[in-house]
Amino acid sequence: MASLITCPHCGTRPKEEFSIRGAAAPKRPAPTARDEAWHVYVYVRDNPKGRYQEYWHHVAGCRRFLVVERDNLTHEVFGVTDAAEFERAGAAE
Repeated sequence: MASLITCPHCGTRPKEEFSIRGAAAPKRPAPTARDEAWHVYVYVRDNPKGRYQEYWHHVAGCRRFLVVERDNLTHEVFGVTDAAEFERAGAAE
């Protein structure tokens, strides 16, 4: 059975319509941040097993960026949020 992702804009679609774009957890440094902060942001990353939040791009659908929470061992999807909404919620914290 194919893996399915439920896009908040397009509904349930096969995962082949999406492209994984990377971890959603690291916060981008300010443009004026020191070089060390940019080095850590770009090159120093965890590689966790289990439940994980990632940016996905719906390339064959609405072309929106989404945050997919899934288990990277079993590929079970727990939730999908529009990336803009995810960022607004993070800014509110």
